[in-house]
Amino acid sequence: MEKNRIRFTRKLALTLALFGAMNVYADDDTIKVGVLHSLSGTMAISETTLKDTVLMMIDEQNKAGGLLGKKLEPVVVDPASNWPLFAEKARELIEKEKVDVVFGCWTSVSRKSVLPVFEELNSLLFYPVQYEGEESSKNVFYTGAAPNQQAIPAVDYLMADLDIERWVLAGTDYVYPRTTNKILEAYLKDKGVKATDIMVSYTPFGHSDWQSIVSDIKKFGAAGKKTAVVSTINGDANVPFYKELAAQGVKAEDIPVVAFSVGEEELSGMDTSALVGHLAAWNYFMSVETDANAAFVEKWHKFIKDDKRVTNDPMEATYLGFKMWTKAVEKAGTTDSEAVQESIIGVTVPNLSGGYATMMPNHHITKPVLIGEIQDDGQFVSVWETTDVIAGDAWSDFLSGSKDLFASWLKPMSCGSFNVQTGKCSGESK
Repeated sequence: MEKNRIRFTRKLALTLALFGAMNVYADDDTIKVGVLHSLSGTMAISETTLKDTVLMMIDEQNKAGGLLGKKLEPVVVDPASNWPLFAEKARELIEKEKVDVVFGCWTSVSRKSVLPVFEELNSLLFYPVQYEGEESSKNVFYTGAAPNQQAIPAVDYLMADLDIERWVLAGTDYVYPRTTNKILEAYLKDKGVKATDIMVSYTPFGHSDWQSIVSDIKKFGAAGKKTAVVSTINGDANVPFYKELAAQGVKAEDIPVVAFSVGEEELSGMDTSALVGHLAAWNYFMSVETDANAAFVEKWHKFIKDDKRVTNDPMEATYLGFKMWTKAVEKAGTTDSEAVQESIIGVTVPNLSGGYATMMPNHHITKPVLIGEIQDDGQFVSVWETTDVIAGDAWSDFLSGSKDLFASWLKPMSCGSFNVQTGKCSGESK
């Protein structure tokens, strides 16, 4: 009996040891990729597609042999459009799930929520959506547009090509619209626009009753000067906003709307027949005619198993971020955060518009700027675009507290907000 017990104990110990070794091997053989996007709540209309984009990129990478000889494993969480929950889910991904990188967030308030977590734990976040700038963190890579890559060029287009003189700055009430509009107000006034010719309006997430606001816009636009709406309205509030514009007969030829957060995905759920002629400013449209984009759209349709699904700008920004991360990991020979932070600066990958995207020292990338006009099929036709790519500015030239700041994570500076007047770094991010 005693011999049997000893034999059993030895076998059990050997089994546990082998099991442990298998687990270590499995862990060492896998690179975990965190996906931090809202799959429910008001932002699900926009963010679910980005989750699917990351999964598509992981699938493609695995079919090509993985990364550093290892398989990529997605770890998906749902912060449910709940901004404090983003921070909890980010910590869960990094500390519990041990992910090597995270692709995620849409709104700036969600990014601001997770930023302290990524900096504390020295992990990496690739953020794929246009934002207000005024930030540069060594732990975040901003692959969406900064204001000088979207908002400022859009205003320049409206002034020069459409002779706009009065401005409605309409946004959702959170940090991105408020900061972007603060920059735009300063820029417009610098261009000679009077304060009385600028109307600013904010509404909460998920706002649905637009009747009085659209009525105010019509009234503001009836003063005898050509008027436009610059929209930083986010999420599903865009659907009733555009419906109310149509209901009150606000046509593009009378008061054009240029949107910074409405792309093909948002339009796919709307009747766009009454929206023809309204505009959006992005760095990519599905309608871009290049071989690279045709291949991307085909790959998307095959992966999602739906030929009617559209692509959009944040998807391209996700695609670029993923390509840059894999290239930086291969260059560094490791997924270690510090090594990737150093190796990714200067990494260049083809974009989908026929040019190239480069990761700059301030952790922003180079991008073209396109102005597109809504068509009745829910697509955009480009009516204007830059002749070359533009490097994203972390700090605005038009805000008094920012114009003296610049960011560079190249050593030995390694500073997200270096003040050229004082010669001092005010912190890793701000």
